[in-house]
Amino acid sequence: MRILAIETSCDETAISLLEAGGGLKEPKFKILKQTVSSQVKLHAQFGGVVPSLAKREHTINLPVLLKKVLGVKTIEKEFKKIDLIAVTVGPGLEPALWTGIVFAQELSKKYKKPLLGVNHMEGHLFSYLLEKKYPTNLFPAIALVVSGGHTILLQVSSLSKWKKLGETRDDAAGEAYDKVARMLDLPYPGGPNMEKLATLGNPESIKFPRPMVNDKNSDFSFSGLKTSVLYYLRDNKNAKKEDVAASFQQAVIDVLAIKAVRAAKISNAKSLMLSGGVAANKELRRRLKNEAKKLGVPFLAPPMKFNGDNASMIAVAGYLQYLRKKKRPLKANGQLAI
Repeated sequence: MRILAIETSCDETAISLLEAGGGLKEPKFKILKQTVSSQVKLHAQFGGVVPSLAKREHTINLPVLLKKVLGVKTIEKEFKKIDLIAVTVGPGLEPALWTGIVFAQELSKKYKKPLLGVNHMEGHLFSYLLEKKYPTNLFPAIALVVSGGHTILLQVSSLSKWKKLGETRDDAAGEAYDKVARMLDLPYPGGPNMEKLATLGNPESIKFPRPMVNDKNSDFSFSGLKTSVLYYLRDNKNAKKEDVAASFQQAVIDVLAIKAVRAAKISNAKSLMLSGGVAANKELRRRLKNEAKKLGVPFLAPPMKFNGDNASMIAVAGYLQYLRKKKRPLKANGQLAI
């Protein structure tokens, strides 16, 4: 099955052409062509994503990227080979989501191709399938999906069944990274710059709190940690920024790892999964990989280039959704739950 996927949930415009097969038991994917246009430089001057600007850029970028993926002179020919169009419908910034949805609807109508609305977080969850090789017998799995807007812990029974064990009650981990980055006067995007600075500091130098780490539930909270950093900087004017960054990062990683490991032990998980934009954090990957090794189970995470928003993961989720015969409304839903 050949799938054209479109992703516009935030500040990346992405289109991918992917070949999928194998069914729900042994899905296999081959990326034929993909492209991503980032708006980081545009939004950096505002310190964060401006929805109206993101919408404008998506509208400009989508036709350009489609030509890149399918070829300027071969779009008609390539569409004859396409079996399905998949587009992100949420969660995300609704003005941005609508640009992708409308564009996909126009293509679906023009070329008479079926169209599926896909959950962005399902794309992240199953992005590990973009690895050429991965272990079998993975379920039940514990999956940690961590991004700028979400921190979710899932128990995954199969490629068609999962349940949410917990999520953040306030700031997502990535959101906390961005806010602390601003406190430290680091440029946008905050997460990668925080991680870079943290490598220069001592993670044991400041004892920041580990919110909810001893609670028996699987929920998270990072607003208190963020506030603790704010007060520390207020009371310690000469604090070393690199030590603050390293100690903050250590606190976040401790919470994520401890909660994930606890859930894995309770559910007798056969694997530990990590995905989402924050999965690009090398220290978090290292920690969870080590924890999985201690548990004696495989650790799965997407290839580094697929941690951020991309359309290939939307194609993967679209294929699995197609096999499950699940349809969702073709309208933007900024708060769409996984």
